[in-house]
Amino acid sequence: MLYEKLKEYAASGIYPMHMPGHKRNSACLPPGLPFDIDITEIPGFDDLHDPCGILRETSELAAGLYGSERAFLLVNGSTVGILAAIGAHTARGDKVLAAGACHRSVSNAACLFGLDLVCIEPGIDEASGVECSIDPSAVASALDKDRDIRLVVVTSPTYEGVVSDIAAISRAAHERGVPLLVDSAHGAHLGFSPGFPESAVQAGADVVVMSLHKTLPSLTQCSLLHTSGARADTDAVARLLSILQTSSPSYVLMASIDRCLRLLASDKDTLFSEYERNLSCFSEVIKALKNLSVLCHGTDQPHPGFFAFDFGKLVIATGKTALSGVGLAELLRSEHKIELELARGSYAVAMTSVCDSPEGLRRLAEALIAIDRAFD
Repeated sequence: MLYEKLKEYAASGIYPMHMPGHKRNSACLPPGLPFDIDITEIPGFDDLHDPCGILRETSELAAGLYGSERAFLLVNGSTVGILAAIGAHTARGDKVLAAGACHRSVSNAACLFGLDLVCIEPGIDEASGVECSIDPSAVASALDKDRDIRLVVVTSPTYEGVVSDIAAISRAAHERGVPLLVDSAHGAHLGFSPGFPESAVQAGADVVVMSLHKTLPSLTQCSLLHTSGARADTDAVARLLSILQTSSPSYVLMASIDRCLRLLASDKDTLFSEYERNLSCFSEVIKALKNLSVLCHGTDQPHPGFFAFDFGKLVIATGKTALSGVGLAELLRSEHKIELELARGSYAVAMTSVCDSPEGLRRLAEALIAIDRAFD
């Protein structure tokens, strides 16, 4: 809807005596970039910080799809959402319980708003070296121990795809009168298929921040912030987003958000059934691996420390080889022209999405098998 309206406006012949400076003049512009839909807040195109028209329609679509009471469009990535959410639910000098390997935006928020972080660490899965899920009883214990904690922040899913029991953590926090913020930057695709865990919104979190661009078809920096329930201070979130987000939001990015959401609304069943089938085929092929392994795929055994797992994350363990995670990533890059998302210690992470082709996943599987055989 927004994209189509922008294209219609670009073709209308109206001359832009307004920002941005490129004025949609193709003679001055390099090819390949969407300058024709890059406009500013002019009549008919709403205001991100006070939406009442077409941008409000997009935010309502987001809320309806994910089941939240209110959704905010973010064009500064999940980072700005986490900053705003933490600031909206705390006062200077408050304590925040941060569980697990939280994103640096959490510590930056603590610095920005004068907060004290109280950290609880998950266990480490011995088989993979990956952090486990957050234990809800550890959250409850931390809150009972320190009654000055005003907000709980949990990352779920993690970079490696480990999901925590958000429903139980939410209950533990709510029973003690504390709101729960979930950094679900890597979980915008959850909740649309029984083959994946439920989303943090569905599980009862008060505030959820998610990056559409990480696991769904949208441009980088496109994210959402969801609020639900009486414990979420939605007005304070809106106020801080108007301070922390740019006052000149990109319509290219907002159109990307809108198109992504409308694709989900119309085609999610087909997209996710194909995605699950592609991942299942990948998992079947890599059963041939003897030295490398892929977390929760192929012949890998269940991990008791994981409440649930996002099967779209392919965590490739190198423990039985002479390779490090970095070495594996370098080998895939140089020999197989495959670039991974993350490499550390004894594993590397390949991120997948509904946009991956069967051929792409087969290519990764065959590359892993070729590398694996070199260690026989």
